[in-house]
Amino acid sequence: METQKVKTCFTITFTDDQFQKAKAYVEDMRKHPNRVYWRGKEGKSDTELIIEQIAHRILSGFYNDAPYHAGKHIMRMESGVTA
Repeated sequence: METQKVKTCFTITFTDDQFQKAKAYVEDMRKHPNRVYWRGKEGKSDTELIIEQIAHRILSGFYNDAPYHAGKHIMRMESGVTA
């Protein structure tokens, strides 16, 4: 199976509640340094980890309880075929 790469940049919005929940998640992950979660995250700041967690939840549908719900969080998206 052939795979392709696409580099995509999203501009998202999030609530303070979403930020606090993601912050708590990252703080909990700090207690478990051997989890798969940490692969590729070495050297990232807590703020970067928190924003990544929020983006992951928005894009994966974690916050989506209705069709197109993510659309209200995604303000803009730019994609390029060459990554």
